[in-house]
Amino acid sequence: MNKVLITALLLSAPCLQPAVAADAPAPVPGKVPAGNYTLDKPHASLIFRVSHMGFSHYTARFTTFDAKLHFDPTNAKADEVTVTIDPASLTPDNPPPGFAEALRGAQWLNAGQFPQITFRSTRVQAVGENGLRVTGDFTLHGVTKPVVLEARYNGGYAGHPFDPHARVGFSAHGTLNRSDFGIAFGIPQPGSNMGVGDAVDFTIEAEFSGPPLPSAGPAASGH
Repeated sequence: MNKVLITALLLSAPCLQPAVAADAPAPVPGKVPAGNYTLDKPHASLIFRVSHMGFSHYTARFTTFDAKLHFDPTNAKADEVTVTIDPASLTPDNPPPGFAEALRGAQWLNAGQFPQITFRSTRVQAVGENGLRVTGDFTLHGVTKPVVLEARYNGGYAGHPFDPHARVGFSAHGTLNRSDFGIAFGIPQPGSNMGVGDAVDFTIEAEFSGPPLPSAGPAASGH
């Protein structure tokens, strides 16, 4: 069993961590380097919520997406991120028969005609301690409009003995009106909650893997 798999098993089993914490290797000292980072998909999620008749916030997720990040921990203005999402990967909880297919269909996402959702940052601003405001062009349902993400940099390391690459993590959230992107089906009439809300709240959790440790050797560069 390789070291990466051992680490994954330990991280996924909190009950084991106290027993191994004393023996676990520490992250390699050093500052998180600036450079290009790729999404660590097993440690990423993209969830959205929308009002359902005012009674609850219906929650679903996309399971197929990717992101590329250029990150400089000392200069937010140099940061850039691009995201691609497969709308056909929309996954609702406990869907009744045909419901998931309807959401991917012509009245909603129309994934057949518009097979990709994208976000490309145009500006990144530092906001307070570890906060980031990310403005970008969001394309959904064939329409492109600016969307703002409020993000938090959760920290990172320059590398780890079990994973000799830099790693950084972020949490982000934002809101958009689906009607702005031509998806108006089911929006309640003024003064009524009977339907599905226009405002869509979304939450992102993401870790990225970055440049290899200089001491990691040639094998790490293929990560």
